[in-house]
Amino acid sequence: MTRTPLALAAVAALALAGGALAPPGGAPRPAPPRHDAPPSPGGNVVVALCDGETTAEIPGVREGETPTPAQARDVAARLMAAWRAEHPDVAWDDGTGRTATGDASAGRLAQAEPRTQRQRGGAAGSAGAGGLPSGEQGELQRGHTYKAFSERDEQIWKLETEKFVREGHRVFHDAKAVGGTIGVSCDMCHPDAANTHPETYPKFQVQIGRVALLRDMINWCIQNPSRGKPLPEDDPRLKAMEAYILAQRQGTPIDYGKH
Repeated sequence: MTRTPLALAAVAALALAGGALAPPGGAPRPAPPRHDAPPSPGGNVVVALCDGETTAEIPGVREGETPTPAQARDVAARLMAAWRAEHPDVAWDDGTGRTATGDASAGRLAQAEPRTQRQRGGAAGSAGAGGLPSGEQGELQRGHTYKAFSERDEQIWKLETEKFVREGHRVFHDAKAVGGTIGVSCDMCHPDAANTHPETYPKFQVQIGRVALLRDMINWCIQNPSRGKPLPEDDPRLKAMEAYILAQRQGTPIDYGKH
């Protein structure tokens, strides 16, 4: 049995959550348990890994101060090294389902946009909000739902999807953009979304104490290792990160519930 990256947790988390999937009567679920890092005797910032057990201090950075990117990368590297040393028998998936990253997506986008702009020439074909063509739909689209689109439409939609994935890549690699308060971004423990296994969701997540979606675990990591506030489910940043993580596993079979 393999363990997915975002599923490394202490049994105590499950006990705190009571192991319940949902309260009866459809009442709102309680907030997921927090893994607050123990205070430092010297008053330094202490960062906790998502297992709730592995911690490391950032020397010279007091609570309430923001570490530099270099300090944040250093503490993330030390945390991962400590976890790997403590769990030599547990596989950590350093790869992704595709070789393309957000930067590669950006390259494809830059190459394709000029051609698409030419395709959009003319009043009816000019770009509207969101990069979609403005003006009246063509005869093929009018009154149809399936296959009511042209090759040009598919190209535009592909570019819009790549923009969305690229935005997720940006947020995933930016501690401030994700709302973190200690300079730790998602990629510091999961480079290029490695070892996130979005294809295994939904599944029971022991940190949260219930069956969770990928976005639930993203929010849990924002709240705990990154010490930020959970993002609303309709937040564009959360949606973009979910899209980016999924894009990194393109071609990987869905295997929900796997640990």
